[in-house]
Amino acid sequence: MSQYLKLGDDQSPVQLDAHGDYDAFKVVGDCVWAKTDNEITPDFLRSRIEPWLTALFQSEHLNLLIGAGLSSAIQESATGQKPQGMGWIDDLKVCKFEIDAYVEKTAKAAGRNKGNIEDQIRSINELIKGLEILIALNPTPIPPPPAPNPPYRYFPSELNLLREELSRCLQLFAESVSNGEKSIRDAENKQKTETFNYLVNFLMSFSSRTATRDRLHIFTTNYDRIIETGAELAGLRLVDRFVGSIAPIFRSSRLEVDYHYNPPGIRGEPRYLEGVARFTKLHGSLDWYANEGAIRRFGLPFGAASVEPFLQVEGAGTANYQQLMIYPNSVKDRETSEYPYVELFRDLASATCRPNSTLVTYGYSFGDEHINRVITDMLTIPSTHIVIIAYGDPLGRIMSFIKDSGRQAQISLLLGDHFGDLKTLVDYYLPKAAIDRSSIRMAELLKSRGLYPTAIQAKMGGEE
Repeated sequence: MSQYLKLGDDQSPVQLDAHGDYDAFKVVGDCVWAKTDNEITPDFLRSRIEPWLTALFQSEHLNLLIGAGLSSAIQESATGQKPQGMGWIDDLKVCKFEIDAYVEKTAKAAGRNKGNIEDQIRSINELIKGLEILIALNPTPIPPPPAPNPPYRYFPSELNLLREELSRCLQLFAESVSNGEKSIRDAENKQKTETFNYLVNFLMSFSSRTATRDRLHIFTTNYDRIIETGAELAGLRLVDRFVGSIAPIFRSSRLEVDYHYNPPGIRGEPRYLEGVARFTKLHGSLDWYANEGAIRRFGLPFGAASVEPFLQVEGAGTANYQQLMIYPNSVKDRETSEYPYVELFRDLASATCRPNSTLVTYGYSFGDEHINRVITDMLTIPSTHIVIIAYGDPLGRIMSFIKDSGRQAQISLLLGDHFGDLKTLVDYYLPKAAIDRSSIRMAELLKSRGLYPTAIQAKMGGEE
């Protein structure tokens, strides 16, 4: 598999192909920093990539957008097996042919070969809205007349069946998400521990920022709680919009809450507490549910076999899966117009679209147009930058985004199964997961003695 690398001084992505019997590469085409017959090792690549990422990670504002690629990487690393994916429901009991045809059409329009359960849920939800309009003048079901030829379609009955199917699909979807968590929880202990250690180092590479910089803000499109679990293991406090202990409630007024402390013997403003990051789940979460007009979060353990017992408690003995805040948007841009998604996407836009801001994406395929629009708007600010890290680009969306953006100088790219591998990324290319005074002092001493390597100089450039 070819690798693609683009850093600050590259005009376009540089293609790297495997070379030799070990982990080395050669450049394909023109490149200003290597010749086609050079052997490119990971250590050489590290000398270019790690200082550049370190400088970007100390931007005034840093945001991290995590897609499904992280969940897939963690699950495969812990279990040794590739994730099964979202699946497909073959036994829809009403409007099956119409829904399947619409799913196929929309999937192809989105550049995918086939649809998945998310597309089915989205289509069912849209069809429910349409039938509610059709029967608005006749809300009370009446017995249908004898079926003529062609068969008579009785919309009130189909609407009731569709609502039941929506609940069933959401149940299956929730089970697929919880099964992914459960497979990680039940994995062999040594492999699981190693995987979560890499996840911890991955998160801390981004969250270890100097006290003069704004907080890291983590965004994710995933429904699972892998990031939350990794943050707990890392001792990383996540600040989100939920308030409370028993059943935290989603609040629109919690965005500026933070953790501070007063250093002993020092007067003035309090300092930021280390190990804190902001956190936003753009598409909802497996443990979010709607109840009496509010969005709450219930205490669902990581890897729970089912969410049904918890929904039964919240629903007074009856599990209503339509309360779960995991199902996809009913229309393409539902997130931008309905609560709580409007608040979450406002956070994304306000965090990224400001001067001196860096956005890093990992495992995000650029398949959500509403997110892509925010990123495009961000790049209209000259001092912003985006770093795209991905295991692959099977649909060509990432390359298309880079080409169509017209902002080549503001984009860095690490694409391929080498750069996108979580372990390789942590071991070679991500910055040191700590910004401490000892490291800074050591670099100052090395510089004063004329022993200041280029890599260290680039790394500590933001501290001078």
